[in-house]
Amino acid sequence: MNIEEAWTKTVDAIGAKVGSQTFDLWFKPLRFIQLQDEHIVLEVPNKFFKEWIEDHYPGIISDIMEKFIETPVSVEYKVFQKKEAPALKKIETRQQNRRAKLASRGIYLSPKFVFDAFVVGASNQFAHAAARAVADAPGRAYNPLFIYGGVGLGKTHLMNAIGNHIIDNKPTVKMLYAPAEQFTNEFVYSMRNDKMDEFKNKYRHMDVLIIDDIQFIAGKSGTQEELFHTFNALYDTQKQIIFSSDRPPKDISPITERLRSRFGMGLIADIQIPDVETKMAILGKKSEIEGVMLPEDVSYFLASKIRSNIRDLEACMIRLGAHSSLTGQTITVEMAKNVLKDLIHDDEKAMTVEYIQKIVCGYFNLKIQDIKARKRTRDIAFPRQVAMYLSKILTESSLSEIGKNFGGKDHSTVIHACKLIDQRRKKDEEFDEKIEYLIKKIRSY
Repeated sequence: MNIEEAWTKTVDAIGAKVGSQTFDLWFKPLRFIQLQDEHIVLEVPNKFFKEWIEDHYPGIISDIMEKFIETPVSVEYKVFQKKEAPALKKIETRQQNRRAKLASRGIYLSPKFVFDAFVVGASNQFAHAAARAVADAPGRAYNPLFIYGGVGLGKTHLMNAIGNHIIDNKPTVKMLYAPAEQFTNEFVYSMRNDKMDEFKNKYRHMDVLIIDDIQFIAGKSGTQEELFHTFNALYDTQKQIIFSSDRPPKDISPITERLRSRFGMGLIADIQIPDVETKMAILGKKSEIEGVMLPEDVSYFLASKIRSNIRDLEACMIRLGAHSSLTGQTITVEMAKNVLKDLIHDDEKAMTVEYIQKIVCGYFNLKIQDIKARKRTRDIAFPRQVAMYLSKILTESSLSEIGKNFGGKDHSTVIHACKLIDQRRKKDEEFDEKIEYLIKKIRSY
């Protein structure tokens, strides 16, 4: 099979997998250029396509192509040059050079995430101020700094911004930015391969240690023990430690109390869902950077309709920019309603039990099928009761309907669950705060 034929088959397979609407908008405009040194070179109309495909379907092209040419390949995108503004291209080249230079030192920061690109509003003002203070005086201002908030609200942006600011002012600083999952994986690997000395030397001799999504260590006793000692080694020598999480330290469970107390020794700052005005400001800055002509009425429409997080808001803007570039049409509210109909929720859309189950399972690190099963173990039964309670107070579903959504439970089981949760909320203030957190998260739907 020649390479052109393989590409044609790859395109057909992608269309079957992603659906016609997604395929027509994002994959159909791709043009195969060549296969060079195990790299598939594809031309895209502009960088919106490249970013969207890499964010939403990473690896799909290479994975499918490999099946037809029977050899491992990677994908390289070539942006159609006439569509790229010289100034923007210059900025991107500078960012790529910076990224490569830092990566050679084992520092994997995004050059796009800097303080100047972060829009400050009431929802993130405190976290931004704390991040600025730490960046200006690492190890002295707030140590550790613990930032928490929902997915896509700017935690990773702030953590990268801190790292980039410190690097700019102290180029020789020893810094490590890593997700908690990486810390865990490296710890397990070092234990199995008798390389703990290397692991300790790597993590305990940093000037700045930044760990993202620290909630990942919940339930991992070995990782928690090692992080505790790593924390102490850095803290005692006044090295800066920064954590992020999707929830406050008191809600990360199960976790050792001594480690939980370490998280709260410095400053805890939260990021909330931004108001409409802040979201419009974010869209304004992002559209200016990306070169998207986004009218104010469209900006308001997106800001008022996308209630989940900033990441989804930016994804909508990028999709509109790509559609406008592809069709030559000016972006309007009507275009946005049509192009984004799979992402925009109607105001009248009712809250569903299924959505509540998804949020609760995410919070307790469970699969939806777990709380629908007949298991009665504490780690399953309790989250199930919470989900039933929230379904009763947040949806219009009857008790019987709620029970059916939990694997066919009867209405008496739902009543019992609701009574238990309600009673505990009245007696346990910390538990009540957790329920309020979940209610707030669900209502941002």
